[in-house]
Amino acid sequence: MFISLWEFFYGHFLRFWMKWLLRQMTGKCELQRIFDTYVGAQRTHRIENSLTYSKNKVLQKATLVVQSEVDQCVEHIMKEKNINPEKDVSFKICMKACLLQISGYKQLYLDVESVRKRPYDSDNLQHEQLLLKLWDLLMPTRKLKARISKQWADIGFQGDDPKTDFRGMGVLGLINLVYFSENYTSEAHQILSRSNHPKLGYSYAIVGINLTEMAYSLLKSEALKFHLYNFVPGVPTMEHFHQFYCYLVYEFDKFWFEEKPESIMYFNIYREKFHEKIKGLLLDCNVSLTLNI
Repeated sequence: MFISLWEFFYGHFLRFWMKWLLRQMTGKCELQRIFDTYVGAQRTHRIENSLTYSKNKVLQKATLVVQSEVDQCVEHIMKEKNINPEKDVSFKICMKACLLQISGYKQLYLDVESVRKRPYDSDNLQHEQLLLKLWDLLMPTRKLKARISKQWADIGFQGDDPKTDFRGMGVLGLINLVYFSENYTSEAHQILSRSNHPKLGYSYAIVGINLTEMAYSLLKSEALKFHLYNFVPGVPTMEHFHQFYCYLVYEFDKFWFEEKPESIMYFNIYREKFHEKIKGLLLDCNVSLTLNI
């Protein structure tokens, strides 16, 4: 109750007068003060909040701008805030960089969601070729005897036909598995081998799809903002989402073997424990979770 009253009072009264007072003292608006004080994700995050909670409609709409309209949006902001480009030469550059990150994050979520909603289709030649490519990457010395085969269990699928395992994440789960196997082939082979451990083993492909869901949920909840705002100086893309997925795969394998679960039956418990660990890391405004091998 007290917190809600404080938020209401601050948002409707105190924030306005604090901003007004600081502008009189410094001669600069809140946006300019943020650029003078912060860098990296802190800067973009504070700019995003300032625009979002502004009573000015032009500033509010800036957080919804698409990439092609960023330059024009920056001009409108400078006009609304009476910022002279000759006196503050860096403002335009800094604001454009922030808006590209903000709009880019929103577009990245839409792109990832679009792929996630696309179900695996065994009649789609591209999907089938991608699946067979995954086998070739992980099992380069063993030939797949048939498209529907018990051999799929060797790389961690549950049934004879992997298409049934992609239901939750659609073709996104497959794309991520292939990306990791193609770009970090030796690490993928190592983790696949470790996943066959007699006591600590787990289903490599199924866990990989599960980690795609984790990466997706973190993106959707906006928990990846600090990471991507630090990791990507411009517009975040699907490539950066795939890179974060690779980080999760590599770190989860280490986490699993460090924790030494008694049985695969406890997977959900340790999966959630790992999830909480990652969410904790992502709360750091200076975070950048990259795969360092």
